[in-house]
Amino acid sequence: MKPELFIGALSGTSIDSIDVALVGFAPRPALLASHTLPYPEELRQELLALCTPRENEIDRLGRADVQVGRCFAQAVNELLAKAGKSAGEIRAIGSHGQTIRHRPGQNPPFTLQIGDPNVVAALTGIPVAADFRRKDLALGGQGAPLVPSFHEAVFRTGGTNRLVVNIGGIANLTFLPGDPAAPITGFDTGPGNTLMDAWSRRVLREPMDRDGAFAARGVPVPALLARLRADPYFAQPHPKSTGPEHFSMDWLQRHLPAAGSASDADVQATLLALTAQTIAVAIRQCAGAAGADVFVCGGGARNSALIRALGEELPGSKVDRTDVLGVPGGWVEAMAFAWLARQRWLAQPGNCPGVTGAQRPAVLGGIFLPD
Repeated sequence: MKPELFIGALSGTSIDSIDVALVGFAPRPALLASHTLPYPEELRQELLALCTPRENEIDRLGRADVQVGRCFAQAVNELLAKAGKSAGEIRAIGSHGQTIRHRPGQNPPFTLQIGDPNVVAALTGIPVAADFRRKDLALGGQGAPLVPSFHEAVFRTGGTNRLVVNIGGIANLTFLPGDPAAPITGFDTGPGNTLMDAWSRRVLREPMDRDGAFAARGVPVPALLARLRADPYFAQPHPKSTGPEHFSMDWLQRHLPAAGSASDADVQATLLALTAQTIAVAIRQCAGAAGADVFVCGGGARNSALIRALGEELPGSKVDRTDVLGVPGGWVEAMAFAWLARQRWLAQPGNCPGVTGAQRPAVLGGIFLPD
């Protein structure tokens, strides 16, 4: 049977590039091709600035919405050329866009992703499914994380507890019980790469600490780590979600006096320890005494220092990358938005109320046609 082809496109909270994945469904999803398009530096700086309230936001946001849409369309068209596929062969693009604000705890709660899907559809000639989060929020949910439904579809197996950890800018996890009758659990655990990336930009003038090499030169600062871990978010019950609006450089700056005379590398080591320890605590909360095999995906899966630290925090658990399950860890989230596009195309639910806290399962997003 010829597979149905969908494309997933997103840019995460690190705001560095756009990942696009061509996924074939027959019906199990398989990654057929992938591509990454870095943001132009000027646009990247504007997007980072838009994540913090400033002047003249509406005009700047409107321009950025179109610019991001054009970049998403360029990434898709480059993927098609790379894969030797035509627009007519693709059912739909699942476009997450770029998150600028995620405020599920405000009254009223809201979330905002930009990257005009009308622009993406017009410039690619492919229908676009987009605006995936706001229906879940309208139903009382967090609007995040959305990938646990995809994790369940591709990683759940009877008889074995599995826990999938997606380490992007923000880290989230999905607990997949081996008992098929048991509900799945998932939530944002807190910072993934966002603080480490921000500190790297400040002190190294680099977008990230590649492979955790800078953190490996330092040692965690106990007083600073204790201050960071005391943030109320970590003790908050789920469902819950967060973003770089909360775990920001300003947030870190308020706690930095606790670092004393520690080196910049020591601060980076502390931020890495914060990510590893808060993920490990969340894993123990979800899996309990039964335990679970842990599989990591997202950009953080490429940080070997972080993976080692997570393994040290979970001595009784097997910790590996999702690659060993046949799904490349760096492409799980982009594949998830191809899956969400297919769910929208088939008018099937895309959220998991047990994860987000929504009142019911719901068909997520809208369809934007190129015609």
